[in-house]
Amino acid sequence: MERTKERKQYFFVVHELVSRELKRRYSRSRLGILWSVLNPLLSMAVLSMLFSTMFRRSIENYPVYYLTGSLLWTLFSTGTNGAMTALTDNKALLLQVRLPKTIFPLARVWGAFLNLLYSLAAYAVILLIFGIRPSLSMLAFPAVTALAFLFTLGVGNVLAILYSFFGDIRHLYSVVLTLWMYLSALFYPVSALPEAVRRLLLLNPMYSYITAARECVMYGRFPSGFLWLSMGIWAVLSWAGGSLVFRKWQNRIIERL
Repeated sequence: MERTKERKQYFFVVHELVSRELKRRYSRSRLGILWSVLNPLLSMAVLSMLFSTMFRRSIENYPVYYLTGSLLWTLFSTGTNGAMTALTDNKALLLQVRLPKTIFPLARVWGAFLNLLYSLAAYAVILLIFGIRPSLSMLAFPAVTALAFLFTLGVGNVLAILYSFFGDIRHLYSVVLTLWMYLSALFYPVSALPEAVRRLLLLNPMYSYITAARECVMYGRFPSGFLWLSMGIWAVLSWAGGSLVFRKWQNRIIERL
């Protein structure tokens, strides 16, 4: 009973942290949460104008191709960037209230996941416009997203610890994130790359999640066993490793703060 009560309290705290973050993010915006829907649409429109002609022969339904990858990438980039500063941003709460510290990175990643859910409304409209009909393979999309969530949470936990000790990691990570995005085949066809680079992409976990999402939504195919294995291994390793690092160093965070 006590554990159940504690869990309910923790869920309540996570809910309040996410609500506060969303209110802060859209506090000066008249459209508010609608920007979660408009942002991916506007990005898709810009990238489509720039690259749809260039990749028209190699990528069918280019706007859908880009938007599918963008949803997963935005979850990862927003979630990890938010989780990185979650502990320092909530310094006062950490010092005053006794709570599991892992709640704070979790709340940031969960907020990024909620943004993805809001974006799905625009995504569904785009699918209809381009004539992509519902299929059984689309049932795999929630599983792909859940694995991407776990991977994001694991990376976010590690970044939260690193940022608490080394503030410069934030600037370094922005560079790494830019390179990571270009190596995830977000807006270009993999067929345009040399064979050696294609093999390198197979080592990129985000490429696996993005490719699997495109497979089950755009092409009406369930992701291959290799993709499932890759996504599962990366998700488990990231989540387990991130949790281990966080538990090992979390008690020294208060000293640093």
